Amino acid sequence: MGPNEEHLNEGIIHLLLHFQWKWVGLLAVDDDSGEHFLKVLETLLSQNGICLALIKKIPSKYNWNDMDFLTDSILNIYLPFRNSKANTFILYGDSRTLIATTLIFLGNPGYKEDASLRKVWIMTPEISFALMSLQRGWDFQFFHGTISFSIPTNEPQGFQNFLQGIEPHQEQANGFLKDFWEQAFDCFYANPQNPVDISEICTGEERLESLPGSLFEMCMTGHSYSIYNAVYAVAYAIHTLYSSRGHHRVMYGGQRIELQDVQPWQVHIFLQAIVFNNSAGERLSFNDKMEMGSGFDIMNLVTFPNESFHRMKIGRVNPNVPVGQEFTIHENMVVWQTTFNQVAPLSVCNDPCNPGYHKKKKEGETFCCYDCAPCPAGKISNQKDMDDCIKCPRDQYPTKDQDRCIPKRMSFLSFEEALGISLASIAVSLAVITSMVLGTFIKHKDTPIVKANNRDITYILLIALLLCFLSSLLFLGQPTEVTCFLRQSAFSIIFSVAVSCVLAKTITVVVAFMATKPGSSMRKWVGKRLTNFIVLSCSLIQAGICVVWLATSPPSPDYDTQSLSEEIIVECNEGSVLMFYIGLGYMGLLSIISLTVAFLARHLPDSFNEAKFITFSMLIFCSVWVSFVPTYLSTKGKYMVAVEIFSILVSSAGLLGCIFSPKCYIILLRPELNTKEELIRRKK
Repeated sequence: MGPNEEHLNEGIIHLLLHFQWKWVGLLAVDDDSGEHFLKVLETLLSQNGICLALIKKIPSKYNWNDMDFLTDSILNIYLPFRNSKANTFILYGDSRTLIATTLIFLGNPGYKEDASLRKVWIMTPEISFALMSLQRGWDFQFFHGTISFSIPTNEPQGFQNFLQGIEPHQEQANGFLKDFWEQAFDCFYANPQNPVDISEICTGEERLESLPGSLFEMCMTGHSYSIYNAVYAVAYAIHTLYSSRGHHRVMYGGQRIELQDVQPWQVHIFLQAIVFNNSAGERLSFNDKMEMGSGFDIMNLVTFPNESFHRMKIGRVNPNVPVGQEFTIHENMVVWQTTFNQVAPLSVCNDPCNPGYHKKKKEGETFCCYDCAPCPAGKISNQKDMDDCIKCPRDQYPTKDQDRCIPKRMSFLSFEEALGISLASIAVSLAVITSMVLGTFIKHKDTPIVKANNRDITYILLIALLLCFLSSLLFLGQPTEVTCFLRQSAFSIIFSVAVSCVLAKTITVVVAFMATKPGSSMRKWVGKRLTNFIVLSCSLIQAGICVVWLATSPPSPDYDTQSLSEEIIVECNEGSVLMFYIGLGYMGLLSIISLTVAFLARHLPDSFNEAKFITFSMLIFCSVWVSFVPTYLSTKGKYMVAVEIFSILVSSAGLLGCIFSPKCYIILLRPELNTKEELIRRKK
């Protein structure tokens, strides 16, 4: 009828885990029940990461006349207990176990001052019940703050009246009551054979309710309540048996049971199905395991200087509630040993590992004893006593103390940082200069030097260079779907237009010179059709490459969380690396052709000749982009973007400076040279 011991074991485990007591001791009676309890509990403790620091068996019987045996028994328990680092001890057994344990520690005269003996005791229901019978004359300061498991109780109707009406002197046949009365009230019943002082005689007027609560509780104990329910259950079962199938016989399983032949085991048939309310108003029935128990109450023992104590309910173990709610405890109600200053004590083999460290097994020691090792690089532990350190999420990195993860910074070439501001300023400045050059050429469009160098192609080249400078701004700021989609393709097409214009200007110079020779067939190629064809065809090829690139595998934003430990590199994934290098290679091909043609035409007459300036510009262009490839491949993140922007600006500035600075010099500073006569003179 009492609670299942399995629930007791689970309650002990829940209690230890709640207070994080991982290093505990066990004192158990040295008999079969103690062996069974140890075997079951040790398995449960190991499964829950708890270790037994000390196991001591208390003899079930003591020979009080054998002093050597007593001394050895006391020292065998006392010294290891005193030296143990465990602050929590489980006590299992019966009243003899409790008496022996108490005597072991009371035998030390200085036990009250010895702080090493102040432990948290966890008592099983049998020990807790035995404690109630040992109150008078025993010093239980040693057990102050004990946490015990007790069988739940209730208040049957009329029980208080029953206790108040007990008069042992009228119960001549009940020797137990008289013995209890003498112990409880510290008096004696008159006995002619053993005369006592009249002041010590029990008068019969003593009342149980006058006893202090620490000496006698007027409520029914859990053990008594279990017996009370057991009697009620058997009574109900027998009543059901006699009430079924008439008053003379019952049938079960096809067999006839005569009432006068009923055996005790046959009552079990009816016990299984009974459901009743006892006089305390509690509804009782057996579960599928034939158990009627309802868990345990968790009690806290508070002792007082007058050698009395009080038990206070602080929690509950209830197996009949949903999973996860079986164990409840009110930690703020617990009274601890005075040495703990009302703070739940630790009971561990060694100090816990702080965040930033993890447990490292000690060779030859149980798993509860360990060293603390720092987390390896890139990992953290954010709780105490972690078995292993963990990696941060990909977008976070460990702090210096490796106790938490913090978000990584987004890394990209922004407009706010010095490098970004410098490149943006240079790009805008060059764009402004290009606009000024274009404005100058438009203003002086009818002058010989402008007309002599293919005015329309010059305008297209200047506009292309202007857009090249501005396109570099697409590489600044956090990459988005739009900027990634546009920046490489826009730059490739615009730059191809610029190089195509340079190639067209160079070829135009060569064709124009060759057409001046008598009978030359090249005259039909002189004119806008050739230059337009060169610019358009060369630009469309690059545009086709970009269309295929964007249609098959377009660039998109990419977040590189692996390359840098504290930053996320936000960059544009080129989509197809092959198409990227095809586009770059095509621009290189155009520049090499332009360089070759310009180099071959460098000795043509000066009045028509831009070849040597184009040669210099193409040399700069080729030098920049040949250097770009290995540098681009060897850098990451914002610096890779900076390399590409720098290459765009320098190569474009090379074209602008080499081709247009001599013309601007003549137009703005030497206008006397910008005449038709001067061009003719220079030709001669």
